[in-house]
Amino acid sequence: MNLFEGELVRLTHLQRDDLPAFKRWFRDYEVQRWLGVDPIVPLTDEAEEAWYEQASRSKDAFHFSIRTLADDRLIGNCSLFGISQKNRSAEFGIVIGEKEYWGRGYGSDATRIVLRFAFDEVNLNRVYLWVFSFNRRAIRAYEKCGFVHEGTARQTIFREGQYHDAHLMSVLRDEWLAMQKG
Repeated sequence: MNLFEGELVRLTHLQRDDLPAFKRWFRDYEVQRWLGVDPIVPLTDEAEEAWYEQASRSKDAFHFSIRTLADDRLIGNCSLFGISQKNRSAEFGIVIGEKEYWGRGYGSDATRIVLRFAFDEVNLNRVYLWVFSFNRRAIRAYEKCGFVHEGTARQTIFREGQYHDAHLMSVLRDEWLAMQKG
């Protein structure tokens, strides 16, 4: 078994050659609307390049590109960040930037790979994430991967003229191991 390979995708290290795709994704409103609480504005080349430089050198996070097994196409990226060695926890983030791959299991496959890496290699005990209440597709995908709802931060994000909640979800190592056996 390859630690970084699933049924549909494999995770690779970030490459400078990935930047044009990242820039395209993060200038696309449909992609950006799911991601952050800040106002959506097209990212500059400089901002994306600065993120890449920081991410590629980071010692307290793991950033991956997501590539299809079928044709090695770059379709997204994902990260474990905010890692606490003391508490053995980290935050998870993912984006599938190529919209034709949305809702087809690619994000779930990448999430399962990251969880396997987090629990089997990094020796984490808890992986958590924040997801907006209007992102029902992501919530279902996270639940399929073992994440459970921990709480709600009410009216956290103002998007498209109204306030929305953000949900905190997590999966613990023991829960993940039980899913693997079941």
